[in-house]
Amino acid sequence: MTIEFETPKPVENARFLLQTVADNMMRPVSREMDENEHEIPYGYVEFMHTAMKAMGGGSAGSLAPAEEKKSADPNKPKRPSVAYQVLANQLEMLSWGDVGMYLITPGGGLGAAAVQAAGNAEQREKFLARFNGEKPTFAAMCMTEAGAGSDTSAIRTRAVLDEATREWVITGEKIFVTAGDKSFNEHPEFGKGFIVVWASIDPTAGRAGMRSFVVEAGTPGVKVTKLEHKMGIRVSDTASITLDAVRVPFENILGSPTVEKSTTGFKGAMATFDATRPLVAATGIGVARAAFEEVKKMLAEQGVEIRYGLPRQKLSSIERDVIDMEIMLKSAWLLVLKAVWMADNKQPNALESSMSKVKSGDIVTKITQKAVEIMGPLGYSREYLLEKWFRDAKITDIYEGTGQINRLVVARQVLGYSGSELR
Repeated sequence: MTIEFETPKPVENARFLLQTVADNMMRPVSREMDENEHEIPYGYVEFMHTAMKAMGGGSAGSLAPAEEKKSADPNKPKRPSVAYQVLANQLEMLSWGDVGMYLITPGGGLGAAAVQAAGNAEQREKFLARFNGEKPTFAAMCMTEAGAGSDTSAIRTRAVLDEATREWVITGEKIFVTAGDKSFNEHPEFGKGFIVVWASIDPTAGRAGMRSFVVEAGTPGVKVTKLEHKMGIRVSDTASITLDAVRVPFENILGSPTVEKSTTGFKGAMATFDATRPLVAATGIGVARAAFEEVKKMLAEQGVEIRYGLPRQKLSSIERDVIDMEIMLKSAWLLVLKAVWMADNKQPNALESSMSKVKSGDIVTKITQKAVEIMGPLGYSREYLLEKWFRDAKITDIYEGTGQINRLVVARQVLGYSGSELR
């Protein structure tokens, strides 16, 4: 397996545009957005919606890459896709700007990723096309429940088919839904979004009975009951959602409507995570890079030079800390690049996906904590963004599968054990 380290042109173009966005639209209001939780920066949202449409295909907020365009010349060699590599770079740069604001970038989020991973061609065309409409549009994935966090196979939300009307009737409650309010509640400024609800069509079948359903905004019986007040990523809404005998069309199920012996439905969920975990890891690396670069800048302003190339015993303690931060940052980024390169090349990447997520969640916490520690009172002060990045960092290790769960995934992949054999 050969991975090219030369940056593809589409990646360079994406980073150039989003560097400008991060510098001029995110950093200047980062503190204000943190102080005013759940306030929506409409100017940023509108600009990013227009910009992502102009760039073509999947928006930075969608976590779902654009469909590859087929060449008119059948004899022309097919170029390898770089869609996931572009997305990883987009998300890293936007998160360097402000990870909370990145999370309200218009697009499909995990909801679109679920449709992309588990939906058929008709469903992808119907639901994903709306993100290129006139208004900014959002989608969300509803998986976590009070009794089913990291163990997604323990979901209790139920979907029953009404044979008379050929509709699915869904009942349950979901918590910690990123962008749940903007995706389901109808806002005049936004297009019609949707939520993807994970439910069981046969609780006796265990994982084989798990399926996901697209529930469109405004559907009767769905209610956003709570918005969480959080330590970090405060501009992003994180919602609790109840579903009371909610009726959705038969064709809104993602995957087969029949229960087989295989765990197809559960594998659909895991396929979503294999695609998105490296991208979430990229967001953590963006936060870590922001803290690392700010520390180097602040130290340089105080006359502290990092002397690369000297033996460690000749370096000061601060120099060793900064160099170690950089090593962690670059090694984590290489894991992300490998995982998204494999996704682009249609190679199974469950191991690499979880490894990148574990590493990113680990290093972003360590780097932001060390940044606050090195700068002391300045790092702890709200005058600077270091303390905010420290608060924003920890979520990387929690959502999209906790660090503990992803370590289990890695162990199972390396040792060849099933989920029931190694828990």
